[in-house]
Amino acid sequence: MKTWEDFLAPYKQAVEELKVKLKGMRVQFQLVDSHSPIEFVTGRVKPIASILDKAKVKGIPLDKLETEMQDIAGLRMMCQFVDDIKKVVELLRMRNDFEIIEERDYISHKKASGYRSYHVVIRYPVQTITGEKMILAEIQIRTLAMNFWATIEHSLNYKYKGQIPKDVILRLERAAEAAFRLDEEMSLIRGEIQEAQAFFTRKKEKQQDDDE
Repeated sequence: MKTWEDFLAPYKQAVEELKVKLKGMRVQFQLVDSHSPIEFVTGRVKPIASILDKAKVKGIPLDKLETEMQDIAGLRMMCQFVDDIKKVVELLRMRNDFEIIEERDYISHKKASGYRSYHVVIRYPVQTITGEKMILAEIQIRTLAMNFWATIEHSLNYKYKGQIPKDVILRLERAAEAAFRLDEEMSLIRGEIQEAQAFFTRKKEKQQDDDE
């Protein structure tokens, strides 16, 4: 097998390119003075240790990583409201610079742990000096509340090596429901929130103009 640096290079390139493209979607909404369903975008390439751990758990041979591990390259798109997630997924489906090969809806069908998110697996073409290489990447779309919960759960899983104590699991489940209720409540006052944010943005821009 090639060195890890060589193996991961196209994944790193894919993440950087996709971050620019997905952030560009947010900018386009701002240019037309419209609410952006995208709050912000992050991306990462899975660390080597995490790749090896997952390969061991899933029984994936190292020579099959390119075709059987879908999240070596990972992007995360954060939204303010649950309804924004549907809009983002629709926008991704319209793009022709990558192919969607799988969608997993963990919002309508949450995991037993309480995890909620929408996953889109894509096949993305990376241009290299030796030609085009197709890379699998996973895009996770979730609200800020869902992301906060998922980040904490991930940290606890790492701490306890997947064996989280039962009392902590129970509290995590309660926290997941609290996060979901928060999203529901925010959706009910979505109009008020967006008006307030638009007012704040206009005020900030006016202050900047006055300072100049």
